[in-house]
Amino acid sequence: MSKRVFVAGHRGMVGSAILRQLEKDGQVELITKRRSELDLLDQAAVKTFFEDEKIDQVYLAAAKVGGIHANNTYPANFIYENLVIECNIIHSVFQAGVEKLLFLGSSCIYPREAPQPMREDALLTGPLEPTNEPYAIAKIAGIKLCESYNRQYGTDYRSVMPTNLYGPGDNFHLENSHVVPALIRRIHEANEAGDHKVVVWGTGKPLREFLHVDDMAVGCLHVMGLPLDIHMQLTSPSLSHVNLGSGKECSIAELAREISNAVDYDGEIVFDKSKPDGAPRKLMDSRLIRSSGWSPKIQLSDGILGTYQWYLAHEVE
Repeated sequence: MSKRVFVAGHRGMVGSAILRQLEKDGQVELITKRRSELDLLDQAAVKTFFEDEKIDQVYLAAAKVGGIHANNTYPANFIYENLVIECNIIHSVFQAGVEKLLFLGSSCIYPREAPQPMREDALLTGPLEPTNEPYAIAKIAGIKLCESYNRQYGTDYRSVMPTNLYGPGDNFHLENSHVVPALIRRIHEANEAGDHKVVVWGTGKPLREFLHVDDMAVGCLHVMGLPLDIHMQLTSPSLSHVNLGSGKECSIAELAREISNAVDYDGEIVFDKSKPDGAPRKLMDSRLIRSSGWSPKIQLSDGILGTYQWYLAHEVE
């Protein structure tokens, strides 16, 4: 009998990538719900859904996400909505006896000044980056929810912490998106308009690690498919989380050049140093998951070109 698998947040970039990978497996029955069909902020509705649907596995990819501007502007929304979604789903999964759950966090859970590359045991060892602290705290809570249910009830709830993701299905809003889609749209529009200058927030010096969302999805299915004893050895002693990163980093200035190449834009990139940079460096130590057999396949230049082509094909507003 095929397993019934629910992907929460299946219309977002992360959830849709996981869905694409799961669709390649003929042994699963995929369950999805639009927000109009199931409001994940509604505790009673979520509880009823899991009681009725008899789900075997859950990928918890639903979240409120955004870049520096969005996190600074809507901190209450980011902490409240993410906490409520996590609590509603994880507790309802437990009550309904769902076999297995995968929670997706974020590299922003680690301290701003964490030693680089950031290992899993850097969690809760120092102050967070202020520009996205509310979101990070919500994600830390999700990790600890999974860890606590595992410790108290012997459940099998797993957590992965992806690095900065990009790819098809991303949010290309000029103010509320992450750096890759925001720069793709800004540089594309400058190219179309014949503008010879694009202004980018910050100094261009911060270093970031980027992972294509399809590599991330393969990694999530890999973690979910590990035998329980292997997963417990991997995450020992906390039964907590594993990092999911490319292991490569580039500066924001280098990223802007890569995107300019993909867009075929030959104008000037100017950095507005009055705007915040965010964390100076964010590189994940992904040796744990690599030791279990996963590694990324998509190079940054190829991934950015593919993402730009997806943007052009989908008439993003």
